[in-house]
Amino acid sequence: MNTLVELQGLSAKDIPAIKSVYSRHTGRKLLFLFSLLVLLWFAMLFSTAVGAAGIGVRDVLGAILAHLGLKWLPTSALAETIVWQLRLPRILLAILTGISLAGAGAVMQGVLRNPLVSSYTLGLSSGAAFGAALAIVLGTGVLGSSYLALSKWLIVTNAFIFGALTMILAYLLATFKGLAPEVLVLGGVAIGYLFQAGVSLLKYISNHESLRELVVWLMGGFWGASWGAVSILVPIVLISIGGLLYYAWDLNVMGAGEEVAANLGVNVKRVRLATLGLATLVASSAVAFTGIIGFIGLVSPHICRMVIGSDNRFLIPASCLMGAVLLLLSDTLARTIIAPTELPVGIITAFMGSPFFIYLLIKKRRQWWG
Repeated sequence: MNTLVELQGLSAKDIPAIKSVYSRHTGRKLLFLFSLLVLLWFAMLFSTAVGAAGIGVRDVLGAILAHLGLKWLPTSALAETIVWQLRLPRILLAILTGISLAGAGAVMQGVLRNPLVSSYTLGLSSGAAFGAALAIVLGTGVLGSSYLALSKWLIVTNAFIFGALTMILAYLLATFKGLAPEVLVLGGVAIGYLFQAGVSLLKYISNHESLRELVVWLMGGFWGASWGAVSILVPIVLISIGGLLYYAWDLNVMGAGEEVAANLGVNVKRVRLATLGLATLVASSAVAFTGIIGFIGLVSPHICRMVIGSDNRFLIPASCLMGAVLLLLSDTLARTIIAPTELPVGIITAFMGSPFFIYLLIKKRRQWWG
């Protein structure tokens, strides 16, 4: 709104100067996006090379090219197996999960105008945890235990459905109050606590083996990474993030207030329903495969917002790339810090995210929505 007020009364002679300022700021944002892409590429090479069995970057490139039928660089069968069968699916799953959580977090924060909002704080993760707990402890699925009892997808299916159900219930609760953002947030928190109680109950009645498996799942990790999981997530992530980018202009207008957005022709309720639906879809899909991973959807948008502002045309893709980089590096650290033993990546993101978020609360130098 301040920008709109400042533009009033400007003459035609000021237009070139305005265009110059706009181009300069746009160039800076594009440079930031390009820098994140380059950083992500180097992070991928580094993550693929390091591990219990260390291999060189040249061997990594050679293994990837050899699998694609391009014998440009020398490689070994061992390197090709390690890269293509073990590390690359895990790296791609980490990237897709980082994109999903960070992109969803950026949109949720913008739509609900709350800097503390993410899929984790809205209870989506708690719902997914309850679904996974049902599968692990009781061996039952919402689509029928006879169909899924012997399937490795039982946990994934339950986690996805209950994660999405959390947001659906929160949205239905908010409809009684005119879809007020604060009601939607509090509804998600309340339903999340309800599902957390269910998880605690299932922990209490579980046997030792089920309890151990459930605790490991709740910590979050990429032990179950496979090309099958990657192939399922790729179209979901592409469609969901593409849809969120489609609404970027509407989200920018909504940032000036719902009344202003409505006066400018934005269907606020429809945009909120569509964007939160897409964010829920992509976040619950990722969590279903990885378990609970916190702070990525909370911290990544804030870092990008401090650098390039709140223009969702740039903020959403920048947050996605930042989330991918942070989660990939966190998983690499989790794999190598006490190798050959692996730490759950959720522990690393918690250690990384908590101090940073406290720093943001104490030292922030600009408005959240500046």
